[in-house]
Amino acid sequence: MAERILVTSALPYANGPVHIGHAVEYVQTDIFVRFLRSCGKDVVYFCADDTHGTPIEINAAKQGLKPEQFIARFHDEHQRDFHDLDIRFDYFHSTNSPENRHYAELIYGRLKEKGDIERKNIEQAYCEKDRRFLPDRFIKGACPNCKSPDQYGDACEKCGKAYSPTDLIEPRCALCGTPPVRRNSEHLFFKLSRHADFLQSVLRRPGFIHPGLATQLQGFFEKGLADWDISRDGPYFGFAIPGETDKFFYVWLDAPIGYIATTEKWAKETGKAKSALDYWDAGSPSRIIHFIGKDIVYFHALFWPAVLNVAGLHVPNEIKVHGHLTVNGEKMSKSRGTMVPIRDYLNQLDPSYLRYFYAANLGAGVEDLDLSLKDFRERVNGELVNNVCNLANRALSLLAGPLEKRLAPGRAEGAGRALVESALARVPEVRAAFEKLEYRNAIRAITDIASAANAFVQAQAPWAAARKPETAETARADLSDVADVVYLLGALLAPVTPRLSEKLFAQLGAPELTFQALEGAKYPLLDRSRPTGTPEPLLPRLEPDRVNAIIKTPEAAPQATEEKPAGGKEKKKVESEKKPAASATQASSGAGAGEAPGEIEYADFAKVVLKAGRIVAAEKVKDADKLLKLTVDLGEPSGPRTIVSGIAEAYTAEAVSGRRVVVVANLKPRKLKGIESRGMLLTAGSGGKDLSLLDPGDVAPGSEVK
Repeated sequence: MAERILVTSALPYANGPVHIGHAVEYVQTDIFVRFLRSCGKDVVYFCADDTHGTPIEINAAKQGLKPEQFIARFHDEHQRDFHDLDIRFDYFHSTNSPENRHYAELIYGRLKEKGDIERKNIEQAYCEKDRRFLPDRFIKGACPNCKSPDQYGDACEKCGKAYSPTDLIEPRCALCGTPPVRRNSEHLFFKLSRHADFLQSVLRRPGFIHPGLATQLQGFFEKGLADWDISRDGPYFGFAIPGETDKFFYVWLDAPIGYIATTEKWAKETGKAKSALDYWDAGSPSRIIHFIGKDIVYFHALFWPAVLNVAGLHVPNEIKVHGHLTVNGEKMSKSRGTMVPIRDYLNQLDPSYLRYFYAANLGAGVEDLDLSLKDFRERVNGELVNNVCNLANRALSLLAGPLEKRLAPGRAEGAGRALVESALARVPEVRAAFEKLEYRNAIRAITDIASAANAFVQAQAPWAAARKPETAETARADLSDVADVVYLLGALLAPVTPRLSEKLFAQLGAPELTFQALEGAKYPLLDRSRPTGTPEPLLPRLEPDRVNAIIKTPEAAPQATEEKPAGGKEKKKVESEKKPAASATQASSGAGAGEAPGEIEYADFAKVVLKAGRIVAAEKVKDADKLLKLTVDLGEPSGPRTIVSGIAEAYTAEAVSGRRVVVVANLKPRKLKGIESRGMLLTAGSGGKDLSLLDPGDVAPGSEVK
């Protein structure tokens, strides 16, 4: 029987939108699940909204809503956001569900039967004005360690010290500001202290959790595992504890049970399992993998396995832990506008960019990941757009144009076949990297494959050969081999950028290629008897204004920009860039148009022919710091033109390769550094580093610009 794998991501709290920090985990998990499916594995991916607790009860009341109405709104919003980020759960449920109540009561009953529930009287903070016991996050005061003011009741954000709410100096209710009093209340505790030996054996299991985290968790054993308070006093939004009066299950008891409840709901609705116990019974051969952030390791690695074991249920096999997201080198912040809701990102940019950037920076460790807006833009443009997408567009455009969408038969030998076979030889490396969650290593190998293919195209120059009858078949053979590499890239990137891969397969006129199909695959990959599809632009380049637009900085707050501060010092406020004036760039100076001339007649302007072009190659001009030699496709039968442009201070050769540009097409040729330049690019800016190439949009080379 094939191994059944159940994968989960941590449950988002139904108290607000999902933001780009949360997205790290869901993208990481989704890539892993898509990879497993591509390998032919039997895998399901579950998640749910975490819906219970005091914050939801209070915030719902502030909005004049019942908690059920409040969480329903976020349930719908979360699902839309995840779907549009290309996250594909097999089921997304809610902890406020009949299934979750059933399993919470079932597990509690089993814990009670085993003698693992104990009653204790504890002293808690109580607000007499609001008439409620105050959870940790609803008490504020000065830290008992460093004396920093305005800290919550569980840990200090300044010094990192953990403490009890009763240790706060001058505590106050976070709701009304009234100093709380202390009252005793009887609570129910899970006897976690009884299960130290079992938990130590779990932590020693190979692959259960990152070794560094297993070592960190030893601190809880050294000071003695504390029993866990699983009850809360009313008023509280959650499940009432059977047999108790005004007592509710603490959210951290029923939240992870949401994994089981979601499995149950999926089983009922799809019929693909009899019940959740097909996966979650202690005797099930299934493999259960949790993806979580490093801030909730204790709950998942100690409390949760112990509860499952006592209840006779399946302890997770693996817990995959990631670090936090920082933005421009700093902790995410609402005041700085860097706690960006996923929807705000999606309103500006394609999800493929963010998914690619996260993958390119994620390893199997728990180090934090930084979303530097400048690095994000440059890396996505350089690796994904200019390398992968440009390769596909160059090859498929030529195949679809002068070569009539017909592929050449595979070669017996030659550089093209060697290129494809070399790329295929790296598939095991990519596969192993995805399996180990070393996504950045997978991306590195994938971009190496694309770079090698681009170098092959550059060396073979098929744009020239394709238009000559005597060399057209050579160009067809070369481009067919490049199309094989593009097909392979589509398969390797499918877990990371699924919608991009779907476009690649469609433009190749080929079926989806999977990791399973690549096992033992040989040259040629494509069915060379089938025509290719119709090429279209895959992804536009990221421009600074579009990237910066995802940060919506509140008034009077520091402006987040692409620039990172030197030495970790606080950023200075950066003024918004002024819109530059338009200019045209051909001469070695790279300067703008200079002083405005007098008025001209329309007939004079009409003499200028502006066309859309695409830069297919670029290189520095020797002994000229400001010049790039560009090969620009204008869709002309004679082939691409050579244009020498003074943009080298603003752009590297690699950065402009594949870019769409606007060209003055009827300019008299001029020699610059001994190179004949046949045209001029339109730019905006004052010159030097302050230049931006004008983009005509997703139009074919040779289209008239008016």
